[in-house]
Amino acid sequence: MIVEKTDTGFSAYAVDYPIYTTGKSIPDLISNAYEASNLFYADELVTIAPNTIKFELDFQQFFQYYKVINAKFLADKIGMNASLLSQYVTGHKKPSGAQTEKILSGIHQIGQELSEISLIYK
Repeated sequence: MIVEKTDTGFSAYAVDYPIYTTGKSIPDLISNAYEASNLFYADELVTIAPNTIKFELDFQQFFQYYKVINAKFLADKIGMNASLLSQYVTGHKKPSGAQTEKILSGIHQIGQELSEISLIYK
């Protein structure tokens, strides 16, 4: 599903099927997308599992929503020119497939690192 930012949140639509939905946040949108997909396939008795929908979000919208990820930090982490990544983030340039994979890999690496951290609280 292609995800787009709207004035009130986010919208998503399936490229090959007449499935559309909205949500005030990304988690809300994802939940609504599964519900809309299951409604679309209800007559066929098909259930859409959480791992069967791929959500696509462009760089500009990704960094606008996930402001906690600093583009300069990410560029340094993946060995990319920070100015070039900034141009992708602002929409002035569009990354190649290889650059997209490099950026996504870096984002996944950061997510993995964060998921393995335990904070001390006392």
